[in-house]
Amino acid sequence: MPLFPIFLKLTGRPCIVIGAGNLAESKIESLRAANARVTVVAPAASARIVEMAEAGEIVWHRREYAAGDLAGQFLAVAATDNPAVNRAVFAEAEAAGVLINAVDDPPFCDFYFPSVVRRGDLQIAISTAGASPALAQRLRKEINAILPLDTGDWLVELGNLRREVLQLEPLNEARRELLHQLAGREVCGYDGCPSRSMARRHALTNPVVESGGSKPTHREETAMNGAPGDPVVESGGSRPTHREETAMNGAPGGPVVESGGSKPTHREETAMNGAPGGPVVESGGSKPTHRAETAMNGAPGGPVVESGGSRPTHREETAMNGAPGEESGESAT
Repeated sequence: MPLFPIFLKLTGRPCIVIGAGNLAESKIESLRAANARVTVVAPAASARIVEMAEAGEIVWHRREYAAGDLAGQFLAVAATDNPAVNRAVFAEAEAAGVLINAVDDPPFCDFYFPSVVRRGDLQIAISTAGASPALAQRLRKEINAILPLDTGDWLVELGNLRREVLQLEPLNEARRELLHQLAGREVCGYDGCPSRSMARRHALTNPVVESGGSKPTHREETAMNGAPGDPVVESGGSRPTHREETAMNGAPGGPVVESGGSKPTHREETAMNGAPGGPVVESGGSKPTHRAETAMNGAPGGPVVESGGSRPTHREETAMNGAPGEESGESAT
């Protein structure tokens, strides 16, 4: 009969063993190794089983098997030295839908306990479907002899590195090939481990693309952000046209226009600031005419007139300063 090979999770599941002799002891140890919740029913028990019961690792009911003992159980093992009891346990299990193994009685088993080689989380299970348990044991010993004792520690580090790769790379052929390569290499917990460094370099060539996001094309990127050197457009705004940009900021070299103001015309600009080389006009004042400017400051080379005074006549100026070319005289005493 073909068997389906599986590794079954039993953590916290209720399992019952009927019998507590040497046959039962190894089965109880196997169930405990899988963190199953184990109950034992037997009138007597081996020293090791008694020890486990006293330590609270198992529950031991010190009595004979009775119908109904399998109620609420997930898995059962019949390991007494009485075939009739074992087959009664099998019948109850079949009726209740509980997985059952009758030790050394293959026709009354839903499953077999294989020969197992263990190195930490690594388990190599061997089964002959009950045809030759001795052959299964011989193969176990041969594999155990050639498998390094530190394989379990290596597997822990390999598993940690595998989880890093699964986070950094997408599911594809490149990632699969990398994981197969790592399974044949030395792996250590050191951050600078060569295998770890190799995996990180490989991730740069096979990065994960964010879900739902694709890289924009050059045309899309230019449409969103503008060509190099273009003005920055705030989110939600449209990019200004060349004409709008010139209207806002003026031609290169033109005057700066404050936000909200319009660019002055050439005539307005000349009226405000004067022709190039003209006098500076304070904000709010109008540019003086040539006549007013001459009246205020005199002709070029004329005397400086203090604010609030009138310009002297030629005769008054000559009387004060003398005719051109004369020496300055001392004041009369």
